[in-house]
Amino acid sequence: MWSRRRGHLRPTVCGVEELRRRRREQEAALRKARREQQLVSKRLLREDAPEEAGEGCVAAILGEAEVQQFLRQAQRGTEEKEREGALVSLRRGLQHPETQQTFIQLEGSMRTLVGLLTSNQALLQLEAARCLHELSHSEQSTIAEACLPATSYLLTYLSGHSSDFIELCLYTLGNLIVESEAVRRQLLPQGIVPALAACIQSPHVAVLEALGYALSQLLQAKEAPEKIIPSILASTLPQHMLQMLQPGPKLNPGVAVEFAWCLHYIICSQISNPLLIGHGALSTLGLLLLDLAGAVQRTEDAGLELLACPVLRCLSNLLTEAAVETVGGQMQLRDERVVAALFILLQFFFQKQPSLLPEGLWLLNNLTANSPSFCTSLLSLDLIEPLLQLLPVSNVVSIMVLTVLCNVAEKGPAYCQRLWPGPLLPTLLHTLAFSDTEVVGQSLELLHLLFLYQPEAVQVFLQQSGLQALERHQEEAQLQDRVYALRQTALQG
Repeated sequence: MWSRRRGHLRPTVCGVEELRRRRREQEAALRKARREQQLVSKRLLREDAPEEAGEGCVAAILGEAEVQQFLRQAQRGTEEKEREGALVSLRRGLQHPETQQTFIQLEGSMRTLVGLLTSNQALLQLEAARCLHELSHSEQSTIAEACLPATSYLLTYLSGHSSDFIELCLYTLGNLIVESEAVRRQLLPQGIVPALAACIQSPHVAVLEALGYALSQLLQAKEAPEKIIPSILASTLPQHMLQMLQPGPKLNPGVAVEFAWCLHYIICSQISNPLLIGHGALSTLGLLLLDLAGAVQRTEDAGLELLACPVLRCLSNLLTEAAVETVGGQMQLRDERVVAALFILLQFFFQKQPSLLPEGLWLLNNLTANSPSFCTSLLSLDLIEPLLQLLPVSNVVSIMVLTVLCNVAEKGPAYCQRLWPGPLLPTLLHTLAFSDTEVVGQSLELLHLLFLYQPEAVQVFLQQSGLQALERHQEEAQLQDRVYALRQTALQG
């Protein structure tokens, strides 16, 4: 497209196609980056131990003799209170990595703990599970693998009656799953996916949140696309996850955050996104986007971005699917409502959470890339100037803003006429002063489209010292061809 031949740009269809091709390549790279940036974390439920509340002392590191003593007391103590107290002391010691290493290196220690986990005394079972939970929080894969004998029992207990115990088992499994491939290899054939699918029927919010956490950990495994996600998609989990994201009085923010991330990991795998679209994922997420926009207008709650981020990512990635166009009417929302809601969130991010602006702009890019109607909404709602106000935030934001504007401009003369006149050209002249090559390159792309479809812009560009703005980039290897071609187009009018 940026050819020196004949010294100028020819306003042909292939030029616009080349612009589209280049942006598609850029978008593919951004999508890949989003798939690779995953949230691996672990949860610790120490608030489950009320007897520790108010204690100022820090649990001591236990030596081998002390670990053996507490295990012996827990296993053979004459009174239940004594046995339970021994496990409490052991659990406190296991808060230290040094004690954890001592424990797993001690022969028979895990066998004893599993025996207590499977005993018929509920309090001992609970304390043994808490000990395992402390071990599961370790960042060392050797400790996770040492817990392997307990995982089958933790899985079995997911069908129990105590919501507190099920919650603890889910968080422990979630911690172990993300750390050890051996744990995942054992749990998959033993039915962890059906067990999780059964848990999603629970009426307890704490269980559902823990379930979402465990499932998200499972979905982040490197083998998830081949070995895990297909079985999840074949279960009832996707439909239930979408139900958890339905806006309304029953929506729980904590649960919704966990399942939104689960949905994000499934969508990023690109295994069967048309299936999710068929289940109404776009409609559900679109309604949730409107709900979030309403929420940020009503409250200053900074926690809203925790849900907004995965929702934006899910919508952005789903909109790249060809199935969106073939199914028809998937958003089930008027274009202006979606665009207006997105701009409310962008303003919220601008003030409270600038790091999330690229997420919102990425969605706006995907909405406008192939949709004249969304571009029309952007113009009819007078949102070009608010969009331009985001340019100074960062180079990444600048590139995304300019990309969205290119989406609008490439729709043809009618769209460029509505972009013109206004602050667009002065703003582009300002961005040409940026040092970032990508920002300048995207500005050149937009200027090319303006010159192509709105010839009046060329004269104003020349009057406002546009050629001088181009000169500073004429020696930059990545830009000089485009600068030369744009200069020739401007001079030849």
